[in-house]
Amino acid sequence: MNMDNQPNNLSQKIEAVLFFKNEPVKRKWLETTLNKSADEVSEALLELKNALSSRGVTLVELNDSVALRTAPEHSDTLLELRKDELSRDLGKAGLETLSIILYRSPITRAEVDYIRGVNSTFIIRNLLVRGLVEKMSNPQDARSFLYQPTFSLLSFLGIPNVNELPEYEEVRKEIDQFEKEQKEYVE
Repeated sequence: MNMDNQPNNLSQKIEAVLFFKNEPVKRKWLETTLNKSADEVSEALLELKNALSSRGVTLVELNDSVALRTAPEHSDTLLELRKDELSRDLGKAGLETLSIILYRSPITRAEVDYIRGVNSTFIIRNLLVRGLVEKMSNPQDARSFLYQPTFSLLSFLGIPNVNELPEYEEVRKEIDQFEKEQKEYVE
């Protein structure tokens, strides 16, 4: 560790990567991505954990994965924020994004962004927090996730299957046509 108790460059890089990814990553992935040995990554993670010990964020480890998460001592504050966030209306952008996920699932965030024409990261996060959508691994691309409606949302809507959404076939055809036209326009 540096004499001035500052984390070394590797622990700063790992912190930046974990912040950017915003999801658990495997130690092995860090080793490969940062071109470092298992010992170097372990030492840097320990330094990062120590550096974060008095902060609002902490390093969480589970099996061979690590992630940045909020420190448990701030859970009351975050619980209040979450309650406030959940009590607000979804808004037009939230309803639009939820509709796309309902009618086009499973779908990637990039595909949602493409259809909407704007970044949907915050809105999808809001839908995840509310339990309206869930994310799952994308078997086609391990770097992305697929989003789909939750069983709770379908129950709330009173439908057993997304195929029973109002005008499901027509809306699906319109979305498919839009995507086809956009691909042709790009080519």
